[in-house]
Amino acid sequence: MSNLVYNEFYKIIRKKRMLVITFILLVIIPIFTYGQYKTTKTTLEELGTSDWRAILQQQIVDQQNRLASSRIAPERKEQIRLNIKLQQYYLDHDINPSAPGAPTFVRGFIENSVSLFLPLLVVILAADLVSSEHSSGTIKLLLTRPVPRWKILLSKYVALLLSISLLLLIMVILSYLISGIIFGYKGWTMPILTGFQTQGEHLITNFVHIVPQWKYILMAAGLAWFSAIAVGTLSFMVSVLMRHAASSMGVMLAAVIAGTLLTQIAPNWQELKYVAFINLGLTDYLTGRPVIVEGMNLPFSLAVLSVWSIAALVIAFLVFTRRDVNT
Repeated sequence: MSNLVYNEFYKIIRKKRMLVITFILLVIIPIFTYGQYKTTKTTLEELGTSDWRAILQQQIVDQQNRLASSRIAPERKEQIRLNIKLQQYYLDHDINPSAPGAPTFVRGFIENSVSLFLPLLVVILAADLVSSEHSSGTIKLLLTRPVPRWKILLSKYVALLLSISLLLLIMVILSYLISGIIFGYKGWTMPILTGFQTQGEHLITNFVHIVPQWKYILMAAGLAWFSAIAVGTLSFMVSVLMRHAASSMGVMLAAVIAGTLLTQIAPNWQELKYVAFINLGLTDYLTGRPVIVEGMNLPFSLAVLSVWSIAALVIAFLVFTRRDVNT
């Protein structure tokens, strides 16, 4: 089994997908780093101070002014009110939520990429894992080996899990090394508040506690890994069902993007919470961001992603072990 996994992992590396993804990160991360640097610099110039308390107070005032606008949707106003309460909580407890430093950038990069950017990278990596065997004509050669079909497919899935883990590790390391050039590499022990919960327009702080930033980053990376595995598993199933690599990748890219759009177009549609791609933003539960649909929480989202992943694996193995490759 270990040899099968090694061969499949080697195939993924040989396709140079990981190299392409690394190149994308090498382009995107410096852009995000520079953007954050410019935003911070502009804010300091406008306020004329480097005091984070004054900056946070100004952000609260700006958001309160936005609430007076009649052009903002009621759902968006609710999110703004919750964000004001969250920022006020940081201010009252004398904790800077965005102290400069590479660890802070890593934390923000993980939180902001978990719902769309990271899933798209996973799709690039996983969507043609099996369908490419059909496209290249190597599927028949693969199945003539004296190994059960389920073992072949399992080795591909294990190789995919290793690849996704490597992808997330590369993303964290590059974001830390690159952003540290500008922001410095300190800040691992900075206190971070987590445990916020939302209920309607109310911010519940009963379970709020302080953790060092390194522990928070580990928790955020773990949740991002779980989301990435769910997307990878669904991509794996689509790759088994479809025989053309371009088709399987197109389907998954469309599904991931559609999930993001649905949250903006139909936020009051209660059934949305049962869709896998709506539940990818697991790190939102750490930061206390408002839930997309009422009734969602961390255990619920983990359960939804787990059910979709298990169903995808069952379908993938049933189809792969029973389908005639000649048809």
